[in-house]
Amino acid sequence: MGKYFGTDGFRGEANVQLTVDNAFKVGRYVGWYYGRDHKAKIVIGKDTRRSSYMFEYALVAGLTASGADVYLLHVTTTPSVSFAVRTEDFDCGIMISASHNPFYDNGIKLLNGNGQKIEAEIEERIEAYIDGKIEELPLARKEDIGRTIDFASGRNRYIGYLISIPSRDFKNVKVGLDCANGSSSAIAKSVFEALQAKTYVINNQPDGTNINTNCGSTHIEVLQKYVVDNGLDIGFAYDGDADRCIAVDHRGNIIDGDKIMYVCGKYLKEQGKLNGNTVVTTVMSNMGLYKALEREGMRYEQTAVGDKYVAENMLANNYSIGGEQSGHIIFSRYAATGDGILTSLMVMEACVDKKSTLCDLAKEMKVYPQVLRNVRVADKKTARENPKVVEAVEAAAKALGDSGRILVRESGTEPLIRVMVEAETDELCHQYVDSVVDVMEAEGLIVG
Repeated sequence: MGKYFGTDGFRGEANVQLTVDNAFKVGRYVGWYYGRDHKAKIVIGKDTRRSSYMFEYALVAGLTASGADVYLLHVTTTPSVSFAVRTEDFDCGIMISASHNPFYDNGIKLLNGNGQKIEAEIEERIEAYIDGKIEELPLARKEDIGRTIDFASGRNRYIGYLISIPSRDFKNVKVGLDCANGSSSAIAKSVFEALQAKTYVINNQPDGTNINTNCGSTHIEVLQKYVVDNGLDIGFAYDGDADRCIAVDHRGNIIDGDKIMYVCGKYLKEQGKLNGNTVVTTVMSNMGLYKALEREGMRYEQTAVGDKYVAENMLANNYSIGGEQSGHIIFSRYAATGDGILTSLMVMEACVDKKSTLCDLAKEMKVYPQVLRNVRVADKKTARENPKVVEAVEAAAKALGDSGRILVRESGTEPLIRVMVEAETDELCHQYVDSVVDVMEAEGLIVG
C-alpha cells in the first residue's frame, strides 16, 4: 500500500485525509498521463455521499486543465464505471466512493482501460505528484483544454447489459433489495423488474448523509427481518457503491460471499463453465468453503485480502469466479470487477434453473465458527509487528493446530488491525481473539 492509495483507492474522511486539493491533483496527473500522445477520454461516476459532488468537480477541473475530455455518469455504481471503460474506449475510469464506509468518508477509485483497478506504479506516480516530488505538469491551452460531456446514457447501457445476462426471467419470484441508500438505488429495481421479479425495495432514498447508515450489506439484519416479515423468497443487500452483495434466504439466513461462491461455483461447474475447475478466494474465506469445494471436486486458490488481488489471479489464469467473504464477487465472463447487482442475478439464475431455494443450495456448505475483531490502532505496522503481539499470534496458531486458524492483518482502507480466528466452537474463537487483543491493549497499541 502507498501513502494515500490503499487496496481500494485513495480513501479518507472528506476534507480531512482526502481533500479537494488532493482530488484536483489526481485529476491533473491522470489527465496528463493518459493524454501524452492523444486527447484523453476519462469517465467518472459517483455515489450518493454529499461530498461526492465536491470531489467530482475537483477531479473534472484537474482533468480538463490537463486537456482531458471527461464523461459524467453521475450517480452510478462502481461496476458500471468499469463496464463503460471496457466497452466505450475510455483511457481510464474514476469512481468517487468510500464503498461501505460512513457518509463522511469518501474515496477515489481509479480503473485502467480494462476496467480493473489501476496499476500500483501509476498510483505511486500520482502520490509523488501530490507530494510535490514531480515537477509541475503543463496546463492545456486554447482548444486543447478539455471539456465535460453528460454521459447518463452510459449508465442506461449498463442497465440494459445486466438485463441481458440471465438466460431466464424471474417471474413470480419475490425479491427484496436493500440499496443502502447508495448507488444501486438508481439501478437495481429497474433490472429486477425488467426480469419480471416481484421486487420489494428498501433504503433507496439517498439524501447525501444516509448511505450505509443502518442499512445495506454491512447491516444485513435489516434485510433479514424485511424478507421474513414480508414472506419474500430471497433478498440481496448492496453496499454504497454496489460492488458487493450479501444475500438472505427465505428463512432469513445470511448467505455471505463464501456461500455465494460455493453456490455459483458449483452451478458453473454443472454448466461446464467453471474454467480450470477453480474458485479464487482470499485468505479470509471460511474453512468450510474449502472443505465444500473439495467435496464437490473443485479446486481453489487463495490471494491476499482485496478484490484487486482476486481479479489479478483470475485474469492471469482465466478463472471464472472469485471473490471475498464480504461479498465482492467477480464473474470474469461478464465483468472485470466485483458487481453486487450482477452477483445477485447469478444467484437468482442458479436458484431458478435448479428450481431450488437459496436455503437448500447454500446449506450444503458447513460454516466453521469465525470471529473477526477490528482493533483501532495508532499505527498498523507497529501494532502488527510488535514482538509480544507476534508471540501471542504464534501461540494461538500452535494451540489451534489443524482444527482452526488465526489471521492477523492490516486493513487496507482504515487504521485497523483485523484479528480473525476460526475454530470448532465460538468459545475457542473468542478465546484466541481475546488472547491477541489483550496483548495489544497491554502494549498500549489500541486507540479510541
